[in-house]
Amino acid sequence: MERTVVRTTDAPAAVGPYSQAIVAAGMVFASGQIPLDPATGQVVEGDIGVMTRRVLMNLEAVLKAAGSSLARTVKITVFLADMNDFQAMNAVFAEFFPVLPPARSTVEVARLPRDVRVEIDAIALLG
Repeated sequence: MERTVVRTTDAPAAVGPYSQAIVAAGMVFASGQIPLDPATGQVVEGDIGVMTRRVLMNLEAVLKAAGSSLARTVKITVFLADMNDFQAMNAVFAEFFPVLPPARSTVEVARLPRDVRVEIDAIALLG
């Protein structure tokens, strides 16, 4: 199976031995995005809503670079450092997926990279 690595400067660069996304079998497998400003590499300041918005903007940039979009997303996993942030995260999530939202899992985790409060990964269709 052929795999294509996705790279874009419109989202934070991978900081380890992984790719921003991989395209394979007509699908895009996007790595988890955290609330980093791609221009500065710094974690954005603000509440969970601000952080979730930045994460989804980063994810949108990766999917676009891969030849897809948020609208073509079929599965998303949201990782929260605190499940008490669920409602605020969900409100922002709804702004990005107003119709036909993807399947989604949301889990609380003990810790995330750079001690951020949210990380989101996705699987999307090409096109």
